[in-house]
Amino acid sequence: MKRIIPPVLLVICIVIMVVFWLVFPVMQFATFPVNLIGILPFIGGLNIAKRGSGLFEQRGTNIHTFKNPTILVTDGLYRISRNPMYLGFLIALLGVAILLGNISALLIVVGFFVITDRWYIQFEEVAMDKAFGQQYAEYKAKTRRWL
Repeated sequence: MKRIIPPVLLVICIVIMVVFWLVFPVMQFATFPVNLIGILPFIGGLNIAKRGSGLFEQRGTNIHTFKNPTILVTDGLYRISRNPMYLGFLIALLGVAILLGNISALLIVVGFFVITDRWYIQFEEVAMDKAFGQQYAEYKAKTRRWL
């Protein structure tokens, strides 16, 4: 799993969602044109993720999940969520699920959440704790993991 970085997992999830939509076109919860509302969370989620990564770029810190963190970013979107990039990916996936309008697509969104929350974020939190100690503990105490 260390070789699969979060943006790649996002793409894999979208592909699986589309395959499920094609292979198991049952349990539709949204059809055309109602499903088009999914465009908003898809674009909005990608925008949130991009803004989160943009702050890392501005600060000159490492964005790669499995490399050591170099700077603790706590401003901008990071005042609201410790993981705005993951939150953005999750919202974008929810948008894809709405666009597809299939219950099976929602299961992939849940799967992405669980993998992200239990694997990526926990891995990163250990690294952040090692790198920033008390400063990270204080940030963690005042800022939620997701929202």
